[in-house]
Amino acid sequence: MSIKTLLMPAITARLLSRDRLLARRARAERQRVGRSEPHILQYFHQVDDPYSALLAQVLPRLLARYDLQLQAHVVGAPADDAAPERDKLVAYSRKDAQLLARHWQLDFVDAGRQPATEACGQARGQLVAACASGRFAEIAPSVSRQLWDPAATSPVQAPALADPASTDKHVAESEALRQRLGHYLGAMLFYAGEWYWGIDRLHHLETRLQQLGAQRPGIHDLMFPPSAELQSPTPGPDTPAIDFFVSLRSPYSAIAAPRVYALAAHTGATVRLRPVLPMVMRGLAVPRSKRMYITQDAAREAFVRKIPFGRLNDPLGRPTERGLALLALAERQGRGKPFLLSFMQGVWAEGIDAGSDRGLRRIAERAGLSWGDAHLALQDENWRQDAEANRAAMFALGLWGVPSFNVRDLAVWGQDRLWAVQQAVLQTR
Repeated sequence: MSIKTLLMPAITARLLSRDRLLARRARAERQRVGRSEPHILQYFHQVDDPYSALLAQVLPRLLARYDLQLQAHVVGAPADDAAPERDKLVAYSRKDAQLLARHWQLDFVDAGRQPATEACGQARGQLVAACASGRFAEIAPSVSRQLWDPAATSPVQAPALADPASTDKHVAESEALRQRLGHYLGAMLFYAGEWYWGIDRLHHLETRLQQLGAQRPGIHDLMFPPSAELQSPTPGPDTPAIDFFVSLRSPYSAIAAPRVYALAAHTGATVRLRPVLPMVMRGLAVPRSKRMYITQDAAREAFVRKIPFGRLNDPLGRPTERGLALLALAERQGRGKPFLLSFMQGVWAEGIDAGSDRGLRRIAERAGLSWGDAHLALQDENWRQDAEANRAAMFALGLWGVPSFNVRDLAVWGQDRLWAVQQAVLQTR
């Protein structure tokens, strides 16, 4: 066992603890008050990103609800290492934004294509000028609407347009600032040391602002609260199977797994496990800023969902391979669910080293597997063919990351889309 493996659980438990997060927030607030500064919210907008289009729509509402000073920045697309399978990401983003828009009564329709390059350039120049004039939140909704739907009614007077040199300078400086602050995407909000992505993470920001007393009089609710999940049996008609594409190294998969099985238990649905190799083990680089944000964000989401998380022992490489070999055995014995849940809790909440026999045996035996059977299964590498077949099936659905789900005619990515899976299972979309 390496020193890194020995120390990682204790280090990550401290770094991802709720107490540490709250202490950082309290320190940031003391510093803000000490400097007599307003609540400053930084926003990074990517014009051809559908999630940015949705967030631009709700910025005026957010600013009306809270005592915030907005600093807006226009940025370009993320770098290649932060956006693997870019074509799939771009196409899926439009479909997902349309799904979100329908769910939250917002305005976005997937036209099946990205806006034209010339139109994006004009919108970028208009929004850069709006940043300079302090009118971004006022102007961005109509500029985005016009960009994504050219048939939409345009303002009586076209917004001012920054010249190309000023636009390029602004975007370069904004991207440098985003990188310096530790992120890589558009549709990102940054408040007092913490990042919030799109409308999906606004509930974290709003909760924090309300705890600080930054809300306007009469504001007590959340614009986009976490979706309610079933707490009692609610069978649906002709209950379908849920294909669950999962990676043992994915923190979002870890916090999705118990909830997928809870949904299945309440509805009578069957979960079909479709394990895949992690991106890094498929030869795709993941930048440090992305790894850090995902883990910290997963910790926040786990806290809201009351799922143990944070004392982790990264199962990259051999631990994941061994876990996949035993998951295949568990599936053959009808124990796929208990093994997956035992593995995920073990490596993501208990700091168990799945690369060691001692750690993996603990994970396996509490899931009902015989260590003798498990030890033999570790010599069988047929799981590799299954993992590759699952990856190909996931890609064929237009998906590339995990956790992903396919039920009926719905194919979605992300632990924050379980509300859509639930609706599809119950046929309430």
